[in-house]
Amino acid sequence: MNLLQAIILAIVEGLTEFLPVSSTGHMIIASTAMGIASNPFVKVFTVAIQLGAILSVVVLYWKHFFKSWTFYLRLFVAFIPAMVFGLLLKDYIDLLLSNILVVAFTLIAGGIVFLFLDSYFDKQSQRDSSIDDLTLPKAFRIGLFQVVSMAPGVSRSAATIIGGLTQGLNPKTAAEFSFFLAVPTMFAATVYSLYDFFKESGNTFTSNDLLLLAVGNLVAFAVAMLAIRSFIQFLTKNGFKMFGYYRIVVGLIILALWAMGKLDAVNLDNF
Repeated sequence: MNLLQAIILAIVEGLTEFLPVSSTGHMIIASTAMGIASNPFVKVFTVAIQLGAILSVVVLYWKHFFKSWTFYLRLFVAFIPAMVFGLLLKDYIDLLLSNILVVAFTLIAGGIVFLFLDSYFDKQSQRDSSIDDLTLPKAFRIGLFQVVSMAPGVSRSAATIIGGLTQGLNPKTAAEFSFFLAVPTMFAATVYSLYDFFKESGNTFTSNDLLLLAVGNLVAFAVAMLAIRSFIQFLTKNGFKMFGYYRIVVGLIILALWAMGKLDAVNLDNF
């Protein structure tokens, strides 16, 4: 993987990590198009640059992280289901990750759900709500929705936003809580994945690898900041329907690539 390819993947990561469109599906398309999907370093790279995306949330919403200890308590309670089920279902999740069709069909199925989301939660779109409205049981239930996103293609952001809507949050607040919940969830997943990678491979980074990782995190950080701000504005004004159409298109693209034999060599564990 060269520097340009690293930058492209980091842009894809920054754009899609916090949007309800599945970063997994986009990483598959981008890496396949560049012919690097089977590169072993792609795995650790796509995992490690999540740290840059995480940092964008902390920077943009830094006041929330210094607001009160109850903010962290809500995050911890919401994080518990993913932590528990992630450990219990790891082998099953790895099995799903080996099937490209799972990603495509979950993208399409989620897109169909998004087409009807605005009308279903129409009364909540104008309702005032804040993170302070979340009780601990409600936070836990949102965390249960996050467990669903362990199926590749579902999108962690999509699952937690829908979870927030079911607990009475308006779309803006549901999206913001999804961002906050990403910090402990993605950090834990990143650390665990890196540990697992080094434990199994025993590889060390070269100076070029470190350069790619540094640039990748920087680009993912900058792009994620722009994506988060734009997403909130777009969501408030236009709702979820366009994301539904977009997910369906991406899912169909993956199915087309699979049908043409372009994804036969892709190991989805890389994503």
